[in-house]
Amino acid sequence: MPQSSDLYFAQQPVGEMANLAYMIGSLSERKAYLVDPAWNVQGLLDQAAKDEIEIIGALVTHYHQDHVGGEIFGHQIEGLAALLERHPVPIHANKLEVDGLIKVTGVSNSDIRGHDGGDLLQIGGIGVRLIHTPGHTPGSQCFLVEEADQSGHLVAGDTLFLNGCGRVDLPGSDPRAMYESLETLKTLPDDTTLYPGHLYSPEGQDSMGDQKRTNPYLRAASVDVFLSFMGA
Repeated sequence: MPQSSDLYFAQQPVGEMANLAYMIGSLSERKAYLVDPAWNVQGLLDQAAKDEIEIIGALVTHYHQDHVGGEIFGHQIEGLAALLERHPVPIHANKLEVDGLIKVTGVSNSDIRGHDGGDLLQIGGIGVRLIHTPGHTPGSQCFLVEEADQSGHLVAGDTLFLNGCGRVDLPGSDPRAMYESLETLKTLPDDTTLYPGHLYSPEGQDSMGDQKRTNPYLRAASVDVFLSFMGA
């Protein structure tokens, strides 16, 4: 996990689909956001309480049930609705994801703060930059954790995995948009640390520099090559 003077950052494996949830915040403020709280909402809240951290909001990478809760394959996954029952906080999502989020989770429009790409959330000396990365879903977003004089940390949801990327064969997916989103992420400095939305590899993190060298989806020389990789 990243270490710095003010950054509070925790990665938590949750659920039966190798999901990773996160907590991002400020040690000086003792406050944090939950990223994609699903599967074990109480466990995430308990961890924050143990660390004496107040959860002040939920950050949503995208509206799929394994990240935000809802019914999938006949199985009910707890998520945002359970969080609001136990600890009401604003839900921060890309504005293109709001309708899907309401449909999947049952939360209300008043619970959600719709954002544009580039918006910045600030806690103490910690900034969380919202990067719109469509492709997996229209409103998928990544979170770039920024702190003065520190390397960045990218929480990438289902946009970018270690040596992989998100599916583009689901409703609302767009392979060309995914290519463009990955091209955007390739502009991040090599010492940025990538934290994916699923633990699909032995390690839960890697540098963007290493991923640029080893991830075939980041190495695709053109959109046509990328589309051939994706079978599109």
